[in-house]
Formats: sequence, C-alpha cells, structure tokens
Amino acid sequence: MINQSKFNAPALAVEHTSPGLEGVIAAETVLSHVDGAAGRLIVRGHDLEDLADWSFEAVLSLLWRDLAPDALDEESIRSALGRARVNASAVAASLLTATDKLSPVEALRLLLSALADREELPHHILAVAAVPVFTAAIARRRADKAPVEPDAALGQAADFLRMLHGVPAGPNHVKALDTYLVTVADHGLNASTFAARVIASTKAGLFSSVIGGLCALKGPLHGGAPGPVLDMLDAIGEESRIRPWLADALARGERLMGFGHRIYRVRDPRADVLKGAVSALRDKGGRIGFAEAVEAEALAILAEKKPLRPLQTNVEFYTALVLEAVGFPRDSFTNVFAAGRMAGWTAHVLEQDKTGRLIRPQSRYIGPMPEGPSALAG
Repeated sequence: MINQSKFNAPALAVEHTSPGLEGVIAAETVLSHVDGAAGRLIVRGHDLEDLADWSFEAVLSLLWRDLAPDALDEESIRSALGRARVNASAVAASLLTATDKLSPVEALRLLLSALADREELPHHILAVAAVPVFTAAIARRRADKAPVEPDAALGQAADFLRMLHGVPAGPNHVKALDTYLVTVADHGLNASTFAARVIASTKAGLFSSVIGGLCALKGPLHGGAPGPVLDMLDAIGEESRIRPWLADALARGERLMGFGHRIYRVRDPRADVLKGAVSALRDKGGRIGFAEAVEAEALAILAEKKPLRPLQTNVEFYTALVLEAVGFPRDSFTNVFAAGRMAGWTAHVLEQDKTGRLIRPQSRYIGPMPEGPSALAG
C-alpha cells in the first residue's frame, strides 16, 4: 500500500500561484505601461502614437532620463552612438568567423558576449550601438559579403541600413526603420525585459543582463514570430486564395500569424504605428497591398469563426512587412527586434540598479516529503 503522506508537501505561507506570473506585479517602473484592455502603450508619459515621429535617439534620451549617469539629449546620444558603433566594429571583425555555424541570433549573442565589463564607453550606449553593427555584419557574412564599417556621422537607423546594404538608404526606408526601432523600444515587463531585470538585480552587470534578455527573445513565443508572417503570405500567393487558405488553416487548428496577443484584447497600437510606416514603402509588385487584403480577410474570418476571442492584428504582422521592405533577410528579424528592444532592456537594467533589490520569488513545493521525522527536529 502506498504511503500517501510522503507525497504531501508542507503548507507554505504563499497560498496562490500564477503560472506564467500573470497578474503578478514584480516591479515598479517609470518606463512604460501596457493597457491591454484599451489597446494603449504609454512610454514615460507619452502614448506610442505620439512617439511615432520621434527619432530612436530621442526615445533613448527619454528612456534613459534620470537613470543613466549622464543625462544626454537627442543630438548627444546620436554622436555617442556613432562613436560606439565604430568601437563595436572592431569586436565584430575579430570574432565574425566564429559565427559561421551559429544561427543569426546565436551569432549576435556571441558577439555581445565579447563586450567586457571593463569597457570604458558607457555600457548602455555601447550595448545599443553594437546590435546594428553586429546584425549587419552577420547578415552580410551569410551573403558572402564583407562587413561595412560604421559611419559615426549618421543616425542609428540610417547607418544600420548602410552597413547592411553597403550603400546609403533612401529617406523613406530610414524613416520606416527608425519608426520600427521606436515602436519596439519598450513594452512593459515582457519576458526578455523581466529576464534582464532579474539578472541586473544580482549586480551581474549591464552586458550580462541584456544578453539574458536576448536569450529570452530568442524563444519563438517571444521574439521569433515576424518571419512566419511572410511565410504565410508566400503560401497564400494570390488574392483569390486568401479566404480559402485562411479558412483551411483555421480548420486545421493552426494559428494565423500576426493576429492575437496575450496582453492586448483589442488592436495592438504598435501595429497601427507600423502600418503608417509601411504606407510610405508601397512597392510596385503590390506586396504591401496584398498583405493588407490578407489582414482584412483574416480579421473578418476570425470574427466569424472565433467570435468570443479578441483576435486583432498584432505587431508581428506589420513588423514583417517593414523589415522585408527595407531589405532585412528573414533570419535577421529577431536581431533587428533586439536592436530596438535594447533601448528598453538597458533602461530597465539602469532602473533595477537603482533599487538595489535582489529579485527572489518563492516557489510552491509539490514533490514528495522524506519519510520519518526531520533530521533537524529536536
């Protein structure tokens, strides 16, 4: 007969668990607030829609304000990032051959790991500057092209595209990428940001913290989703196939890529901002127009087939269109996401450092208990 007592865990003070920590408040922050019910993203007192015309450097100044040791304005940050990109290019040159057998995000992780805590440049600036340098170099190596040295005089988005393509990008492409970087800069206590804050709370340092964030972003449930949106568009192929393809996918129980979000119960505000950015990039082949037709039909069929579930367009859908239009290969999309989200990761790490508090939640033990009295009893 089984001794059931050995499987009974002791009663703990914590009476409630929340798988996925849903609804648990783990930090107080001045950086951003996600209101999923209202479809609203607030970044340091500004609605995301109001930041759509800001530069990435201006948003960095906003996020780092009162957190970084030196408060820098937009122009000072642009200049500092330019110098830091030049510094990061030397790191890429020395290690790029070691990335050949790695995926792009694994290659980015390796190169970021070469940024040492003894670096003289401010770590938050170097971390943000390094991702475009590394991402462009990794993508070019996979295309059998040599890396392009940074131009310190350019803004982050313009130099990112120049390092990727080897020639200056047009203003519409630069603006679209700049808007994308702003749109994904911060988004509450998402999985990667929480991972970065946990590591920061141990005083491991900024580089270790943001690399932890990148490792979380690598997961397909977090940062790996925009590419499959394009796979879906390719599979549909033409407008006459849109509705039957979508209906068949839903009948097979498949998810329509680019629709639905764990937090937002209405339309993701980032999707609207990126849709505006895409509008200036309409192509002669009609790719963007075709995608808009897919979006309209997908929303209609989701409302029809799943009326009780709020499934609206999310950031992944228009992320895929923006990044494809400005020329990034699909396997670089997660790295480009990291280039924008590095703004939020660094800001959260700086904010966490100011609290000085180690993040150490409890767990509920549900395993078996040892038989007999405790060796410590008496």
